[in-house]
Amino acid sequence: MADEIGSPYHGPAGGAATIKAIDDVLAEQGLAESGRPDLLHMNQHDGFVCPSCAWPEPRRHRSDEHLFCENGSKAFAWEATTRRCTPEFFAAHTVAELTSWGDYELELEGRLTHPMAYDPASDKYTPIVWEEAFARIGAALQSLDRASQAEFYTSGRTSNEAAFLYQLFGREFGTNNFPDCSNMCHEATSVGLPVSIGIGKGTVCLEDFDLADAIFIFGQNPGTNSPRMMSRLRNASRRGAVIVSFNPFRERALEVFAAPEDHQEVATGQGTPISRRLLQVRVGGDVAALKGIMKALLAMDEAPTVTGRNRVLDWDFIREHTAGLESLLADLRATSWDAIVRVSGLSQLQLEEIAQFYAAAHATVFVYGMGITQHRRGTETVQCLVNLALLRGNIGRAGAGICPVRGHSNVQGDRSMGIWEKPPADMLDRLRDAFGFEPPRDRGHDTVVALEAMVRGEARAFIGLGGNFATAVPDTPIIHAAMRRLDLTVQVSTKLNRGHLVHGRQAFILPCLGRTERDFQATGVQRVTVEDSMSVVKSSGGINPPASEHLLSEPAIVAGIARATLGQRSKVAWEWLVADYSRIRDKIAAVFPLFEGYNERLKDPDGFTLANTASERIWNTPSGRANFVVFSGLDEDEPEITADIVWLTTMRSHDQFNTTLYSRSDRYRGIKDERMVLFVGESAMQRQGFAAGDLVDVETVLTDRVERVVKGFRVQPYQLPDGCCGAYFPEANPLMPLYLYDAMSHTPSAKGIPVRLRRTSVPAS
Repeated sequence: MADEIGSPYHGPAGGAATIKAIDDVLAEQGLAESGRPDLLHMNQHDGFVCPSCAWPEPRRHRSDEHLFCENGSKAFAWEATTRRCTPEFFAAHTVAELTSWGDYELELEGRLTHPMAYDPASDKYTPIVWEEAFARIGAALQSLDRASQAEFYTSGRTSNEAAFLYQLFGREFGTNNFPDCSNMCHEATSVGLPVSIGIGKGTVCLEDFDLADAIFIFGQNPGTNSPRMMSRLRNASRRGAVIVSFNPFRERALEVFAAPEDHQEVATGQGTPISRRLLQVRVGGDVAALKGIMKALLAMDEAPTVTGRNRVLDWDFIREHTAGLESLLADLRATSWDAIVRVSGLSQLQLEEIAQFYAAAHATVFVYGMGITQHRRGTETVQCLVNLALLRGNIGRAGAGICPVRGHSNVQGDRSMGIWEKPPADMLDRLRDAFGFEPPRDRGHDTVVALEAMVRGEARAFIGLGGNFATAVPDTPIIHAAMRRLDLTVQVSTKLNRGHLVHGRQAFILPCLGRTERDFQATGVQRVTVEDSMSVVKSSGGINPPASEHLLSEPAIVAGIARATLGQRSKVAWEWLVADYSRIRDKIAAVFPLFEGYNERLKDPDGFTLANTASERIWNTPSGRANFVVFSGLDEDEPEITADIVWLTTMRSHDQFNTTLYSRSDRYRGIKDERMVLFVGESAMQRQGFAAGDLVDVETVLTDRVERVVKGFRVQPYQLPDGCCGAYFPEANPLMPLYLYDAMSHTPSAKGIPVRLRRTSVPAS
């Protein structure tokens, strides 16, 4: 293969390769001796919650049970690293120079140690003391014409306590502008599920995976994005549950997985088969596949037998609990199999077989990820998936339900804490009563609206509580230019990233404690809390000393900015709250009834589960019922296409979590030390005359007269449905127009971008 960048991976996911990867990353970050013992505290009662994904851990687990995975270990090593990014580093490098560095190289510099302020004269960041930083930030916010000119962004790694103080500060300042990382991934869930079932969260608990007869997985790659889920899938497969996966890519973990703790599987290199069927649905073809399964179920339900009819649909559940079925059935009858096959890329026989699996299962769990949500009609796609669950009563039953797999570890908790641009009136009333100020009532900005405000020049300040906002956004060149026109950018961070280099006229880097570090406040060591994907709230306490004596906790940083900004007009006792985080939790309980008795409930070392009405078959919808919602047509991405267009989906590599790169390789897809990769199916390669390793340019095909081209991708042959290709996020983000989003949830369409491929104009390096 010319310019070879990789070779197929044939081993199981997990296994010995995972053990080696953990050892390698610990050694790379200077943790060869201390790392393994520290990892034993991850997700344990006396330790810290994993700073990576939001997958829950089992309740009542053994104290000697290992509750960490490969990517959680990488996240730990990345935070607990012995490397330091000091003022001396910033003195040696201008921002212009650092902008040319790769994302991996930036974070590899290690933990930030001092608060820093941008100096335009030297184009460098220089150290600043905390109180001066707070004062300058406060003065900049006070100088705004109106509070709505500030954008308060939140990352999903933020604790409940920090998120609550953050929204409290923003609202006392006078705005509901809370763009959040969830806006870019699972907002379609938060918007779609309440219409269907009355709550914006999944309905399953971890134990449901042990009781399910079938598990259907749509648009999710658990082996990379939530590896701890693999143990549940492995156990389910070994006891005979039917696992069916829908994904354009044949993700290795969905084929076979070897548990790293199983000595026999590690020694033999053999794993457990996971998916009974792995169906490579076309990009944007999930709705067509769902409708095909439902159409087959309907035919099975209506087919006469010698004893009358073999009813497949759960008619008792449907009559008692649902509304809107007739409209759904009419739509299914009107949808042709030819159209379903064409759009899904799957055959009628394949979909009928899946319907038979589903009909034979008493209890089914439906798992989905961003392959479902990040489309132009992602909200409606989520509702279509719920339709399939409702047809057989698979919500509110043991071993069954909807399982959206959230990304970062507390992204769900952020929303529970009020990080939302559309706060309900009763929440604002309770906030007013608890703190004595009148919060704003107008709708604020989500991420897309905030970005649009930046582009128009209406936003003037950006504060990022964690994350790497500038790297994660669509239309990267346009957004970067807009952010550089801001008056103020503030980044609360643990590591150097590109967001610090895409800065406003005034810019500050505020280094914070990581989740693995001890948090000392006036009343002693503090613990924070987070909420996982299944609504379990747990406490987390660091075990290591801070990376620098100059670090502050996220709650302390939020309080410091708030004091400096609001001054004497603030009704909040910021220092008193930060001195003891249990006081923050008492205030949370006063504002959010679901958290009543917060501190008392945390005495259970396994935490507590927030009430979930839909899991109890209580439907908080206007009709008081679960709703079948009709998806008109089949196309998830409303294409504007011609014959030479292919659909691009973006994804992570295995050595990646969100925007954080742990290396430039991708083990399970066989890629070595390369990120500018375009995965293309064999038929498309032949049609366009491409060979493996060829350089190609990728151009977005839309009609807004803005040229969006990323040059110099290397072609990698991959088994994909015809008309589909894939590239890594965030390298492909410049191809994603800001306006290419779901109209209902404003979720960017990162998994469905119409593009054209052509031979590159970039010479080979």
